[in-house]
Amino acid sequence: MGKERDQNQTVRMSGHLRLFLSWPVYIGICFAIVCFGVLLVDCRAGVIMAGCLAVYMVVCFVMQIIVRQSIIRDMIEFSSNYSQVQRKLLYDLSVPYCLVDDTGKVMWLNKAMLEKTGKKRDYRKNISNIFPEITPNVFPQGEDPREVRISYNTRDYCIEIKRIDVQELGQGVRFIDTQHSGNFYALYLFDETDINAYIQKIKDERFVVGLVYIDNYEEALESIDDVRRSLFIGLVDKRVNKYFAAGAAIVRKLEKDKYLVVFRHKFLEKIMADKFSLIEEIKNVKIGNEMTITLSAGIGTGAGDYAKNYDIAKAAMDLALGRGGDQAVVKENDKISYYGGKSQQMEKNTRVKVRVKAHALRQILDSTETVLIMGHKIADIDSFGSAIGIYTICRKLGKRAHIVINDITVSVKPFLQRFVDKEEYPDDMFLVREEAPEYVDDKTAVIVVDVNKPHLTECPALLEKCKTIVVFDHHRQSSDSITNAVLSYVDPYASSAAEMITEMIQYVDENVKIRAFEADALYAGISIDTDGFNSKSGPRTFEAAAFLRRHGADVTRVRKMLRNDMNEYRAVAQAVSRAEVYKDAFAITTFDGEGLESPTIGGAKAANQLLDISGIKASFVVTAYNEQIYISARSIDEVNVQLVMERLGGGGHMSIAGAQLKGCTVEQAIHTIKQTLDAMVEEGDI
Repeated sequence: MGKERDQNQTVRMSGHLRLFLSWPVYIGICFAIVCFGVLLVDCRAGVIMAGCLAVYMVVCFVMQIIVRQSIIRDMIEFSSNYSQVQRKLLYDLSVPYCLVDDTGKVMWLNKAMLEKTGKKRDYRKNISNIFPEITPNVFPQGEDPREVRISYNTRDYCIEIKRIDVQELGQGVRFIDTQHSGNFYALYLFDETDINAYIQKIKDERFVVGLVYIDNYEEALESIDDVRRSLFIGLVDKRVNKYFAAGAAIVRKLEKDKYLVVFRHKFLEKIMADKFSLIEEIKNVKIGNEMTITLSAGIGTGAGDYAKNYDIAKAAMDLALGRGGDQAVVKENDKISYYGGKSQQMEKNTRVKVRVKAHALRQILDSTETVLIMGHKIADIDSFGSAIGIYTICRKLGKRAHIVINDITVSVKPFLQRFVDKEEYPDDMFLVREEAPEYVDDKTAVIVVDVNKPHLTECPALLEKCKTIVVFDHHRQSSDSITNAVLSYVDPYASSAAEMITEMIQYVDENVKIRAFEADALYAGISIDTDGFNSKSGPRTFEAAAFLRRHGADVTRVRKMLRNDMNEYRAVAQAVSRAEVYKDAFAITTFDGEGLESPTIGGAKAANQLLDISGIKASFVVTAYNEQIYISARSIDEVNVQLVMERLGGGGHMSIAGAQLKGCTVEQAIHTIKQTLDAMVEEGDI
């Protein structure tokens, strides 16, 4: 009783309930005023009214002292019974539920939660002992609940966590004053195992469209005698069909060297896990063919219908071929994955594609008046030479042409000076980045050479301002290439952009005249990118060089202009001397370009020289320049350095590639290179 009395004393009336129990007092006061007025009018009536008022006041006193406490006790008993009913319902709720404090300590669990976790009703340990993922740092601090997905006892669950402010608990009960502060958290456990299983099943059953092309089918077939050709064709078909038969795929031959494949997404995950082993298997087809055949695949998925998946597959195939073939590209909406691409690209001897592209270029130029030509930032001689080649074409067709170039490197400077202050060339032949946009109008075309990434061009703003864009490049394509070009000729089989433009010159117009120092610039571009015709030099390379020689290119003159100065030569020698051989195959060093005009050029030369060391499969030279880290990567034939540089955000060729890093030191860059090489060796990409 004492405890109950103390409890009642701590409960004070407030709000509407207090007003409801106090209204008889207010009426009594009004009654007393009326009684006083009647007494002034008539004493006898006033006495009668006073007697009635006394009786009323006694009744009010009894109500306030005796009945008031009884009402409070009845209300507390009702609320207690009501809460017990709610607690019983919550305890028997089919959804697992528990209540924890702000430290994660379990305060209460319902029956379903006890059954799920196998705990007893008096369990009061931290919730993280049951679900390690649920810690105080994941508790919501606002009104919105938070969801956490976990796996528990081979089942998948979504835990919804809601915050309960203790101070708000008393706001609904207005006759109770709450003094406690803090938060409680309610946890609801929802089983999503079946839902996830159905989602995965739907994903597995989605159809995927694939295109499979044999890269060098015609070239390989020509090297086989007539008797074995049918056997060769049948064996290629068998390899392709057998590989996809494991996934119950539909394989249809579109042309002699092209296949259409349709299969479920579940099989795509399997072939991605084995990294498209068909790419390596197809190389083992040897029936008298001297040339190893290679295969490219473009896989499209993620769209809402089959037609769109087919379009995505074609885009993936274009990307695979643009990167040199011998690889698979999986494109799922905006996500792109690459597999293969380890072998050297096979040069195609046919010039049909060059002739078609040259004809298309002439048609585009016929409808333009002004042409802006630009290469990549920190232009090398290949970028400059190919820009000069395009300038020659525009001059022949009577178009006003301008070359956008900003940073003049040491290798480019002697060639550029031969065009400055000459009567044959206008003063505005060369423009800087800030001047170029002023020349853009409706009749302007922008031609990009030796680069296909927008952010690496000399003036990216031109690509947004001009509608007519043409791209000529020999680097393997990546996902962030220029996409709005009206003509894009990306040939990773070519040794250099200068080689591509030299071929274009021969087909755009038969009467194009090249001056001797223009031919020198193109010849120098080919020579530099082939390391003196020692790398990636095919029949087309020498044919292009012969054409330039016939038009006045002088080998001795070019060599003199490409010679190093003494400081750069010493810096290259120092970089080579302190090179570290990593994993007995990779040469890694730093190039100190302090005091040099073009440190990145020296870094590239050091990377080339490191390949002359026996046992070195690839070289990596790190150069700090303009608050950035430049990485030059080179290889001969065993390692695809483009794949290595792509992981660092760069790109290039199989044997010549590079990357730029920001916000790191030289030591951190070297550490990143080593980590990347370790990962690729472990994954089998090297």
